[in-house]
Amino acid sequence: MTINPLHTGSRIALAASARKITLDEIKFAIDWLKEKGFVPVYDERLFASDFIFAGNDDFRAAVIQEYLDRQDIDAIWMVRGGYGSIRIIDKLDFTKFALHPKFIIGFSDVTVFHGKMQRLGYPTIHASMPYNFMNKTAEAKQSLYDALLGKPLHYELKPFDMNRFGEAEAEIVGGNLSVLYGMMGSSSFPETDGKILFIEEVDEYIYHIDRMMIALKRAGKLQNLKGLIVGGLTEIHDNPDPFGKTVEEVIFEAVRDYDYPFCFGFPAGHFADNRALVLGEKVNLLVREDLVIVCKL
Repeated sequence: MTINPLHTGSRIALAASARKITLDEIKFAIDWLKEKGFVPVYDERLFASDFIFAGNDDFRAAVIQEYLDRQDIDAIWMVRGGYGSIRIIDKLDFTKFALHPKFIIGFSDVTVFHGKMQRLGYPTIHASMPYNFMNKTAEAKQSLYDALLGKPLHYELKPFDMNRFGEAEAEIVGGNLSVLYGMMGSSSFPETDGKILFIEEVDEYIYHIDRMMIALKRAGKLQNLKGLIVGGLTEIHDNPDPFGKTVEEVIFEAVRDYDYPFCFGFPAGHFADNRALVLGEKVNLLVREDLVIVCKL
């Protein structure tokens, strides 16, 4: 299913599905929305606090349910990640959302929403969030703006020695690897057969990455892909007693028995140059010896 692109005057709700937030931490993003001609929608509920969370589970779910239901809201931009979305996703009802579907925007912990929406058949935007938005590159911000307006997204990547050459055309799904791992077996885990899977990760040990990739493989989530795109692998750690492989080698080993193309180094993840991807829509993945191209069809 498609979602109408946004335009000047579109109303974007700011919502907290996980960690708590302060106004100072998102003021830059609010000003950016206004500069782009959008109308940010939020109230004092955005700044609720319940230990690490932006209010308790029922509270956060109720606020997001309101924005899902409202026909005057054109997109929902989750303000930050951390942890908490998985605690509320099953409390939400998407019946009224289906009457006026809208983009849900975010990354990291928001992967829970990406997976759920992909299962329901709606696209979402994997992109930077208001928290730390001032530190994102101009290219990252522009890519989010372009995605909101429905403009074509075209990315060219440098080659990487573990890439597998080939071309694939399919719907792209995925998000943060740890969150995907935690969603396996649930109604929020995206269908991967016949899809291009995107993954990224931050602040994990190499052996944790190995465990998660092996789990995905054992569950049959990797064997029928059309392609694999690996984004940022940021602040990855090893133990004093080394695991013996790089994180890229761990991922390569998990998919080396399959014949689809894959690439490393896509600019999306936990770093400043976090480019937007429209998940749940078709993309073309071209992996060559000299160049990698990922573009929205």
